[in-house]
Amino acid sequence: MALTETQIMQAVSTLIDPLTLKPYGAKAIRSITLGEDTLAVAVALPYPARSQFERVRAEFAAVLTPLAPQHAVTVSVSSQITSHSVQRGVSLLPGVKNIIAVASGKGGVGKSTTAVNLALALAQEGARVGILDADIYGPSQPLMMGLQGRRPESPDGKSLLPLINHGIQTMSIGYLVESDQAMVWRGPMVSQALQQLLNDTRWDDIDYLVIDMPPGTGDIQLTLAQKVPVTGALIVTTPQDIALLDARKGLTMFEKVGIPIIGLVENMAIHICSQCGHAEPIFGEGGGARMAEQYGVDLLGSLPLDIGIRLSTDQGCPTVAADPDGQVAALYREIARKVALRVAQKAQDFSSKFPKIVIQND
Repeated sequence: MALTETQIMQAVSTLIDPLTLKPYGAKAIRSITLGEDTLAVAVALPYPARSQFERVRAEFAAVLTPLAPQHAVTVSVSSQITSHSVQRGVSLLPGVKNIIAVASGKGGVGKSTTAVNLALALAQEGARVGILDADIYGPSQPLMMGLQGRRPESPDGKSLLPLINHGIQTMSIGYLVESDQAMVWRGPMVSQALQQLLNDTRWDDIDYLVIDMPPGTGDIQLTLAQKVPVTGALIVTTPQDIALLDARKGLTMFEKVGIPIIGLVENMAIHICSQCGHAEPIFGEGGGARMAEQYGVDLLGSLPLDIGIRLSTDQGCPTVAADPDGQVAALYREIARKVALRVAQKAQDFSSKFPKIVIQND
């Protein structure tokens, strides 16, 4: 009896995506090529997960090989990342599919460190990634990305080419001013600067643009909500009550302006002594989980208070780039996959595919 595509689809329907805990579904099967003695199946995940490709390939092959013992079975796995819906009335940014705002509510919780390592983790998983430093008063990404003292080029005197390091496209006001120059600007000027950095940068086919937000709920956050096509916001906090208090304000601010919350990341959750290995939750414990439950959002991961994270970031080579095979980098990649999955589960945005209607009077 000849093998059919229906049999193949039924066989793979039992496979569970460990990230969603649900079957991969028919959408994951991009193509089935069935020859006389060959069977080729192409699987496409809606989120970047290069580190998981071999596992997924093996799972599909294990199911298909007994089904087609007379066929040479090959399974290919890839990621297919699309644009997803943003706020009403805001158009997508040219060259950028999705924008993820990384915010806290207060400073000192490791938001910028989380943002840069998230960007690097997404890139390691196979995505094209950019990072925009939206902190006009205190830009930190030039130092973290090892690009201090560099200046972006402007091929036409109007737009800027992003600076690139560790495979990430970056832009920051810190590239345009001296590192010790204070930005003594009022709110409207800061908002205008953010829009210029965002819109005048020639982003090159980016799947995810990570925006490292400044602390607080002021002008930049409002500008972001009203004029920037944000796919979702990621809230960073520590387990400490005072940090959670401000993180709640950041979360509710995004909800009020119609930007969905992707999830919550708990930073500095536990300290591990570099000398003896003793683990201690010096900022408290369980705060992130309680906040996630209170607001009905997902706690996407907890990160340790590790001196290595601070040292590598200060040296311009964040942990995910400095020690890609390390335990901390694995934690960042796991969070990155969950963030990308939450984005993939949002409705797609087809506005860039719609034809533009132009009325001309002859």
